[in-house]
Amino acid sequence: MLTHPIDPPHRLLMGPGPINADPRVLRAMSAQLVGQYDPVMTAYMNETMALYREVFRTGNEATLVVDGTSRAGIEAALVSLIEPGDRVLVPVFGRFGHLLREIAERCQAEVVLREVEWGEVFTSEAIERAIVETRPKLLALVQGDTSTTMCQPLDEIGEICRRHDVLFYTDVTASLGGNAFEMDAWGVDAATAGLQKCLAGPAGSSPISLSRRAVERIRSRASVEAGLRDEGEEAGYARRIRSNYFDLAMILDYWSEKRLNHHTEATTMLYGARECARLLVEEGMDSAIERHRLHGSAMLAGVIGLGLEVFGDVEHKMNNVVGVYIPDGVDGEALRRALLSDYAIEIGTSFGPLHGRIWRIGTMGYNARKDTVLTTLAALEQVLRQAGVPVIGGGGVGAAQEIYQQERNA
Repeated sequence: MLTHPIDPPHRLLMGPGPINADPRVLRAMSAQLVGQYDPVMTAYMNETMALYREVFRTGNEATLVVDGTSRAGIEAALVSLIEPGDRVLVPVFGRFGHLLREIAERCQAEVVLREVEWGEVFTSEAIERAIVETRPKLLALVQGDTSTTMCQPLDEIGEICRRHDVLFYTDVTASLGGNAFEMDAWGVDAATAGLQKCLAGPAGSSPISLSRRAVERIRSRASVEAGLRDEGEEAGYARRIRSNYFDLAMILDYWSEKRLNHHTEATTMLYGARECARLLVEEGMDSAIERHRLHGSAMLAGVIGLGLEVFGDVEHKMNNVVGVYIPDGVDGEALRRALLSDYAIEIGTSFGPLHGRIWRIGTMGYNARKDTVLTTLAALEQVLRQAGVPVIGGGGVGAAQEIYQQERNA
């Protein structure tokens, strides 16, 4: 049988993620494997923990990566924090709030929802009212939801949760590294992310950080596998976490000085996760967020300059993705295919009530650059023109260039 090596075509991924991985991350991932308890390997693990403390802006000792995509991190956090029958409050402002609900229900939680229209976010007062009304043990809240492009303000939520003795978990998969996030200053108890967006890597590793309160909850449910228990050690089955692979009590032991065997670390993904964090820390977190703000602002100005209508509350838009309404009479999927086939550029569609109504255009991670923004806007102008949309000639690139000029003059 004739076989061929993998040779994917060139693509510029300007959707809501994944994005093109930074070549430095890919080079790191090409390094040879070492044993999981080799001193070099355990040193890489410790370095990865230290780097992600800076990325999450935290002093949490329990800061590590879960092997698996960003959803693996979400599931590990929720299954380890939630006991059957716990009440969990999930404020939903897009698709990924519904994902938190789905996972919490599978953990046998009593899930209570609060919802706003897609394109809006919650006020801190609304979240506090919901907490007072429902008395949950855990608040599970997305920061940046790429389905709507909205960024939920979190800076007041942690203090509200502390006053009402509620644990606070947030999913920062789409926002970490490109939008402000202050784990300790904002009082977040658990946060999980992924590499494939602002962190400029491939999907497959999920950074996670846990406060002392979260670790105490998880440790209270710890159990040790029969093949690993010391003689006389308690099994701890009564309240044990209902997943083995996503049992954060065991994963914490694996990442600690105990090195208690749980799984074989995904070495290549660890190399990639470490390099993603190293590059962000080297750039500086404030600088990385400012880079995403600048190029996101240029893309926003550019789509408006083309005459497109922006979706949602722009004041609460993420830095790294913008939603635009598909013009009337335009086949949105046909235009996306033309952009991909003629210009090798991918932009995103959306989900649920927004499917077929908006496109989502990302400027994140390695692709948060001036050249990618201008190239995407120039190509988008041409495919819109071919589709019969009366766009303003050069309006997109020109508007983006004005943003860059203002930045140079500032």
